[in-house]
Amino acid sequence: MDQLLSLIPEAAVDHMQNLLSQSNLTIKITKKRLTKHGDYRRRVDGSSMITLNATSNPYRFLITLLHELAHFKVAENHNYRVKPHGIEWKNAYREIILPYLNPKIFPNPLCTLLAQHMKNPKASTDRDFNLVMALRKYDVQTEKVALFELEEGQLFYLDNGRTFVKMKKRRTRLECKEVESGRLYLFSPHAEVSIPPTNP
Repeated sequence: MDQLLSLIPEAAVDHMQNLLSQSNLTIKITKKRLTKHGDYRRRVDGSSMITLNATSNPYRFLITLLHELAHFKVAENHNYRVKPHGIEWKNAYREIILPYLNPKIFPNPLCTLLAQHMKNPKASTDRDFNLVMALRKYDVQTEKVALFELEEGQLFYLDNGRTFVKMKKRRTRLECKEVESGRLYLFSPHAEVSIPPTNP
């Protein structure tokens, strides 16, 4: 609990501590994953688990936590199968995030952009360009770039050393080809990648 609370904005700690004390679930902090910021799952024994990527950006972490808590709430309140990001989840997400939608927790313009996003929340905040760009201002600055900023055909690599070529856009994802295997993969446009240094 202490580790989790240390990763959210200080002004949100008391409310979050109270919310989590009423919830019977396990929350695990994991290493950064390129494909998602977090997830929720109901285990075979009926218990619930949320996993969240560790990040130094408290606003991104809090949004992800609230997103996954909405999944937990839906699972607790609906015995029947519903769409993962259907109307039940949207309503639960709006209800759960409302107490946090104030400038004491999310500074403007982030708070305003998040409020706009919540009118019809998407399955991932990564699909909201303006919100993602506002969140990136609170990330630790590195030499990495967002994948959408690269030209088609440009080479990039991941932290594990795997090298890819950016290909075409497919709906909300970017198709990229791994150089070594020739296999195609789909990436979030906002995935942070490294590019080879240019020769002087």
